[in-house]
Amino acid sequence: MQDEYGSDFLTIEDEDGTQYELEVLTTLEYNGCTYLAVIPADSQGDYEVMILKSVDEDGESILCAIEDEEELTAVNNLIIDQLYEEDE
Repeated sequence: MQDEYGSDFLTIEDEDGTQYELEVLTTLEYNGCTYLAVIPADSQGDYEVMILKSVDEDGESILCAIEDEEELTAVNNLIIDQLYEEDE
């Protein structure tokens, strides 16, 4: 999702209807799924990177938290490697 012109941004809505704008740091394809590393778009320095998984639900892509600890660890390690490669 990133290109030479800068970061991508997306807006998500939770089940309560609250909208959040996120900056996409990187995307990753792993085991046939798409994962996104995101931060809040309005973060000023201190922020926690969130890893979300894109899943199809009723023909629509939705982003959700990764509940499986092994999957989260594997994806986290791959994303860290990918982000360090981009910095070099």
